[in-house]
Amino acid sequence: MSTAIVTGQPVPGSSLENDLRSLGFDVRVAADPAAAETLLAAAPAGDRVALVDARFVGHRHALRLGLTDPRFPLSAIPGAVTAQPEARQAMTRAVARETSTGGGTALAVHCLADRIVTSLDSDGCEVHEPDLGSLVAAVPADPQARNEARQAVAAVDDEAVRLKSAVKSRDGFFTTFFISPYSRYIARWCARHGLTPNQVTTASLLTALIAAGCAATGTRGGFVAAGVLLIASFVLDCTDGQLARYALKYSTLGAWLDATFDRAKEYAYYAGLALGAARGGDDVWALALGAMILQTCRHVVDFSFNEANHDATANTSPTAALSDKLDSVGWTVWARRMIVLPIGERWALIAVLTAATTPRITFCVLLVGCALAATYTTAGRVLRSVTRRATRTDRAAQALADLADNGPLAALVARVTRARLGAPLLVALAGTAVLAVSLFSGVTWAPVAGAVVYAVTSGQALYRPLKGVLDWLVPPFFRAAEYGTVLILASKAGVNGALPAAFGLVAAVAYHHYDTVYRIRGNAGAPPPWLVRVIGGHEGRTLLVTVLAAVLTASQFTVALTVLAVVVALVVLVESIRFWVSAGAPAVHDEGEPA
Repeated sequence: MSTAIVTGQPVPGSSLENDLRSLGFDVRVAADPAAAETLLAAAPAGDRVALVDARFVGHRHALRLGLTDPRFPLSAIPGAVTAQPEARQAMTRAVARETSTGGGTALAVHCLADRIVTSLDSDGCEVHEPDLGSLVAAVPADPQARNEARQAVAAVDDEAVRLKSAVKSRDGFFTTFFISPYSRYIARWCARHGLTPNQVTTASLLTALIAAGCAATGTRGGFVAAGVLLIASFVLDCTDGQLARYALKYSTLGAWLDATFDRAKEYAYYAGLALGAARGGDDVWALALGAMILQTCRHVVDFSFNEANHDATANTSPTAALSDKLDSVGWTVWARRMIVLPIGERWALIAVLTAATTPRITFCVLLVGCALAATYTTAGRVLRSVTRRATRTDRAAQALADLADNGPLAALVARVTRARLGAPLLVALAGTAVLAVSLFSGVTWAPVAGAVVYAVTSGQALYRPLKGVLDWLVPPFFRAAEYGTVLILASKAGVNGALPAAFGLVAAVAYHHYDTVYRIRGNAGAPPPWLVRVIGGHEGRTLLVTVLAAVLTASQFTVALTVLAVVVALVVLVESIRFWVSAGAPAVHDEGEPA
């Protein structure tokens, strides 16, 4: 239960106390600052506590935004301030200071809650103040101002604003015009029937898995059903985030589920399409694995670039200025959002092609589209990087090192080798190139030698912080090298089951890499070092796979890949679930439109 302390004398006709109770607050009334301090001290230690001026006039959704968002320890709107348990001490100090200053007498004309916010700011506390947009939140000083504030409240539809703010402010063309216009109402229905975002997320996953099952039948009816269900899954995927924003039900577990389930749904669907094609006599597992690798590498480019630059100083460039200028022209905004093939456009493309064509055509079109999108986005980011004069922070360099996923072998190389081979990116690129050449050489043990060189260069690439202009490309090179090695060696095996086993291994390792990203985004740090040691790091896994391919027969290699996939999946899933269920990492959600 949360506690709201209404400060000052109640105003006749005010709905404030009822509004607070409807938001889940136990309402207490304090006639003066001294009484407010006493009630604050008496509130249960584990409760959220809010101070609200009795003269407050505003929309209920303004109160909801200001007082119930679980993501912020301290939050405020005009006339109201709230503190979660971890910030109670800071609020208590601020109230005590204001009580001492005011002598504990009757409330002054100035709002106590607003004075508390000023006091918290002076203490260096970060107080979140949501963008209310057209919503009203005010503390009128006289009857005329109060009447004007009430008229302003009546002029704005609280529910319409709430529905609008449930939708992301930046989204793809397909999502914006074909999904969000009705999914927001589904989100409201879910909220009114007590459903949680996590339940909707789970429903989206189940729907996508059923779609994958339909695709696996290999029949035209199954493909049509799969396409329809994939779109339905995406509708639910949009709904869960909109429900979280509509009801302000954010959670650490929910952020993790929403992020990881998106990847699980898409890649499970790829597997379903490949199984369906195999039933019809067409082996497209290499295409399915290639699509997963390309999409995963695209994501790590996004993650690495963002982590490298989100807190950089002097973060400007002519390329960025041109991008901002293009965003001021309506049609270019949508064209640029569509060309990167975001999840909405991508899933719509997959769904239509599944229903109307064959799995092979679906994967070929998907690969071409994703390759063009990857070229466009990566080229733009490279141009931004080389034309800006930014200073990368130590935090950003550490995040890039964590994303690189170097294991114990690379760490050993970095410790024992004295010669430094060069700039991190060039060293990583050279090692990846040597590995790629060895994989196509046709000599049995050449890939092993290439993997050894790759391991050495991996250790060398991280011997110093990744603060170079293009060092954010190091993790994507490592991802492409490891995943590509598995794909090429499984394809060379030439036996049934090798590519599906490789698909499973890459999926398990990719999950580990996505998990690393979401931990960093949640300011929870990288996975524990023991986990990276147990699963070998990217260079250790690459070397192991090349050795297995060299010493085992094709059928034995397939079994080995399967076992390795199962082991990696079990280890990373158990640790990931343990962490996200028990961790106190903050939830990370995209915002909707300003209220």
